[in-house]
Amino acid sequence: MSTSGAAAGGISVDAVLALLDLAAKGRPDEHDVVAGALAAEQLDAAAVSQVGQRVRELQGSMARLNRRDQELSALFSCARELAALHDVDELITGLVHRAHGLAGTDVTYLSEFDEETRELRVRSTAGAVAAAFQQLRVPPHTGLASKVVESRAPQWTSHYEQLHDVPHADSIDIAVRAEGLVSILGVPLIAGEQVLGVLFAANRSEHTFSPEEVALLSAFADNVAVVLQTTRLLAQARDSAAETQRAYAELAQHVEAMERAGQVHEELTEAVLRGGGAIDVARTLSAALERPVVIVDENHALLASSDGGAAAVLDSSPVRSALAASRQSARCTLLDPSVGDFRAAVAVLAGDLVLGGLLIGDGAVELGAVEQRTIERAAQITALLTLKQDAVRYAEDRVRGELLNDVLSPDVRRHSDLERRLRARRVRPEDLRTVVIAVLAPEHRRAALRAAHALAATAGLAGEVEGIVTLVVPEADPREVAAAVRDRVRAAAGIDEVLTVAGRPAGTIGELSARFAAVRDCSRILTALGVDAAAADADEYAPYTSMFAREPDGAHQFIDRMIGPVLRWDVERGTDLQATLRHFVDCNASPVRTARLMGVHTNTVLQRIDRITHLLGGSWREPEPFFRISVAVRLQALRSRSAA
Repeated sequence: MSTSGAAAGGISVDAVLALLDLAAKGRPDEHDVVAGALAAEQLDAAAVSQVGQRVRELQGSMARLNRRDQELSALFSCARELAALHDVDELITGLVHRAHGLAGTDVTYLSEFDEETRELRVRSTAGAVAAAFQQLRVPPHTGLASKVVESRAPQWTSHYEQLHDVPHADSIDIAVRAEGLVSILGVPLIAGEQVLGVLFAANRSEHTFSPEEVALLSAFADNVAVVLQTTRLLAQARDSAAETQRAYAELAQHVEAMERAGQVHEELTEAVLRGGGAIDVARTLSAALERPVVIVDENHALLASSDGGAAAVLDSSPVRSALAASRQSARCTLLDPSVGDFRAAVAVLAGDLVLGGLLIGDGAVELGAVEQRTIERAAQITALLTLKQDAVRYAEDRVRGELLNDVLSPDVRRHSDLERRLRARRVRPEDLRTVVIAVLAPEHRRAALRAAHALAATAGLAGEVEGIVTLVVPEADPREVAAAVRDRVRAAAGIDEVLTVAGRPAGTIGELSARFAAVRDCSRILTALGVDAAAADADEYAPYTSMFAREPDGAHQFIDRMIGPVLRWDVERGTDLQATLRHFVDCNASPVRTARLMGVHTNTVLQRIDRITHLLGGSWREPEPFFRISVAVRLQALRSRSAA
């Protein structure tokens, strides 16, 4: 107190309490309020002024203490929220609402700074009502927000429309007007050297922000920045921990898959060494992958199945496409979408030679990179097994093929000691009766040979003679044998264009050479006529074979020379004189029988015969020309059936 007050004996207790109440209010008051509280005291004007100044100082100190209390309270609340929350968006929303209550403005919002795009994006708002404002993006170097980021210091305006020292953008101005904001204060959120964003407090009326308001929001922004940075670091730590766990899990799965692959490789290698087959590969791979496995040959026929069953879609178009893609890449091909129960396919290759394919079914073990490499190794092992079995079979087939060539050779010198050699291969000479050949495209000959060897495995011989797939079997009926061989080869090669020809049974081994020549010559005649899918008895075509064996293509010339005018007449006029000619030949040149067979009047037949006579000449019905024409007619019928 002043000395004058002391000389007067001090002031009353009521005056002291009143002054303490004024100081505790925490906000400066006018001088006359203090003077009113001291009106009853005996103090001069100087003492009253001195007391008023001291009270205002105390009020300022109390205001700062209150503000610090609010800041600490907000900080502690943020710390509690940080400890309790794991969701960053929810934490930011809580911080913005706390800043809203602390600043006491109409709208409070937080814009997050994007380091890549340099944009500021409104992340959370409190008090905002316009949807456009809540989704606002501020481009770089634009608006009050960018000025805060670039200056790293608080920026404010009491009237946004009159803010001319920063670039404006229509999208920002429209959003601000939609929200009705007039005065705006923005403070940066800084963590170390990094600007995380901007915290804004705004009013919908003109307002001049006091230094205390700027300081209060800045202090809270510092707390928010710490909380945000801590939250981000915690989130990154959690993400890193989760990523580490995922990496450990993937590593464990990879190690497990590698161990499983090593075990499979070891078991498959053992299968090769002990002479195992495709079924061993299928079962071993199936046990490792916990998936069914099917192995097919190059024609998609079933070779082995891990569960012993057969699949209905082995030869489907998607399976063929998947195996074709695998052949191109030499890698496992995943089927997307799956085909039936199959999820993956890999071709079995030996260089450019296609030996078949592996089809993998559905199961629990994921087909990752290691599993796919394991499937590819299994395909390689399958190729080795197939080649090994083919080599063994080829060696045996080569011996039996040499025997077959000796049996069918016209050189009698190759027949010496033949019976002993046959019995050494467990072939009884008396079982070698009927010769059958199969004619088909070269690319299918390997499959045809495999089928032929299977047919002749128990009794007979099979192999290639003069480049033709040939069998000698015990069966006696040529037509039945030809049909059986045709059906088996069709199934093995996966095609319909198979021509098989069988000869009549031989009485002795010495007759087999002539039988082979007969069926070979017959096949050449049929092939020349375009017959590529039939089961024929060579004896039925013996006359034609005798006539054209040396020059099979001469059959076409013979037909044209004998009945060419009739055929051309039919083509040019759309008639069918050749049908009448064929029936006339079959009826031994009887017009009456021909008319009855064709279901027409005899005069009609006679008129057609006259037309044929005009085309072929008057002597065509004499014995020798008629015989030749009869042969040509039957050859044409054979050629026509093939074309149909």
